[in-house]
Amino acid sequence: MRNHKEPHTLAGAYVMDALDDADRARFERHLASCDACAQEIAGLRETTARLGAATATPPPAALKERVLAAARRTRQHTPAVTPMRPRRRYLRTAIPAAVAAGLIGISVTYGLANSTANQRLDQANQRLDQVNQSSAAIAAIMTARDATMMQGQVSGGGSATVVMSDVEDALVFMARGLPALPAASTYELWLVGPGGDRPAGMIQPQAHGMTSPVIARGLRHGDHLMLSVEPAQGTQHPTTRMMLDIQL
Repeated sequence: MRNHKEPHTLAGAYVMDALDDADRARFERHLASCDACAQEIAGLRETTARLGAATATPPPAALKERVLAAARRTRQHTPAVTPMRPRRRYLRTAIPAAVAAGLIGISVTYGLANSTANQRLDQANQRLDQVNQSSAAIAAIMTARDATMMQGQVSGGGSATVVMSDVEDALVFMARGLPALPAASTYELWLVGPGGDRPAGMIQPQAHGMTSPVIARGLRHGDHLMLSVEPAQGTQHPTTRMMLDIQL
């Protein structure tokens, strides 16, 4: 695995604004005279933006109307009127409507008597929890002090970006521009090293020209990250030639 000494290892944390004031100042002094770190920062910022777009999950289509309907049905407490503070009445009545509008995309259950609606909200909550957990794992890798970014071209079209951390013993993979595949096929990632090959994740359908990020764990010394086209259900060992080879 790659092992960069300080202060180069602060690049990932700097991009994610995860440094304290002392480390930030020290890294910025270093960055002013280090072209390699400047290039890595630019690449990490682009990758971070892609990861954010790829992990964004739209709320259920009917959630906005359900939230606003619940707000309309919910009786507000009568505001306390204080002669010396006339503006408090306005604030107490205006805030609930503003909050209701801002709740779009957040699951709520208060005020929803319909059990079917509650079940849908529970499912939305579960999906949101999964997205949050995945996003937290991605952020941990991206902000690791030893985060290293690697890029490669995919034969047949497209490019791949990998952010790896030895500390987290994991990497994040994302690609863009991969050719569309028939329904019976999918892209599959592999970790290939002296001990053989092992599956590292399936590539999700593309959105806005990018794949969803995939986290691969259990990295070993001497591993290569590879990509191939496999049957839609995935396989335990590659059955076609590799389209990408990135040495970790």
